[in-house]
Amino acid sequence: MKEDKKKLIAKVAYMYYEQELTQAQIAKELSIYRTTVSRMLSQAKTEGIVEIKINHFDAGLFELEEQLKHSFGLTAVELVPTENDASEEAKEEQLAEAAGAWIRRQLSDEMVIGLSWGASVGNAVNKIDPKQLSDVSVVPVVGGPSHINSRYHVNTLVYELARKLNGHSLFVNATVIQETKELAEGIFNSKYFHDLKEYWKRLDLVIVGVGGPLSYHKSQWRDLLSPADYEELKLREAVGDCCCRFYDSYGKLLNGALNQRTIGLSLEELARVPQSVGIARGISKARSIVPLLKKGYLKTLITDQETAQEILRLNQRK
Repeated sequence: MKEDKKKLIAKVAYMYYEQELTQAQIAKELSIYRTTVSRMLSQAKTEGIVEIKINHFDAGLFELEEQLKHSFGLTAVELVPTENDASEEAKEEQLAEAAGAWIRRQLSDEMVIGLSWGASVGNAVNKIDPKQLSDVSVVPVVGGPSHINSRYHVNTLVYELARKLNGHSLFVNATVIQETKELAEGIFNSKYFHDLKEYWKRLDLVIVGVGGPLSYHKSQWRDLLSPADYEELKLREAVGDCCCRFYDSYGKLLNGALNQRTIGLSLEELARVPQSVGIARGISKARSIVPLLKKGYLKTLITDQETAQEILRLNQRK
């Protein structure tokens, strides 16, 4: 490149970045086309005349987000940086803050929002600041827990989010696991459940958690599983659950007796929702998250840096 051309590019960059002139103002002052200004600004970065540096934040986090999006064809990824000396409680708090802020930006009038439940979803809902919207509906996409584990009951989360958005809420009056297939079918086909199923067809956004391996002890609902259920899940090599639906490492739904007794949105229905958002973190949960991403059940993932790195490592290994 000739020296005079390089100097002109440098001058354009100086006027744009240092003097903060618009591209139109630069074009007028230098008597060149605005499209030429735009091209020269791109050249300034390509030729190393200008270097863009992001201060006070690790740009590698954004690169990691792009890697995840590209690897799994995701619509969006929101990552939280992981500090080595942070406690698990601090990591969960940071994830909830980021998830609450991200979700709030997506919310608009006339949306139908679905919620599953659990600690990650509950903490995120608690962090969402109020937003005055009109004609918003918030509905559960799974049945409730037993009376023993009711801290993050889906109806509580549905009510809380609807209240913050000045919206309408609908509740579910059945536990997520029923004693028999016939009881589950009776609930699904009942008149009271009809309205909820109609809302499921109109979902714009669903916020779900991810249940870890069977050895994961923080579940809010697995006390409803029988010893026979656990034995079946072990034999079929379940690696996690979403919307209380278990799947294996390939993302194949374990459609046995337990699944037939489950009250909740199916994974196929979850995949059809325009925005299906998963909130989960933890090295132990990475193996449970990967199949959901590979099968396209989730379109958005909100997690932290260390979990994202483990997800990519597991995916590359496969």
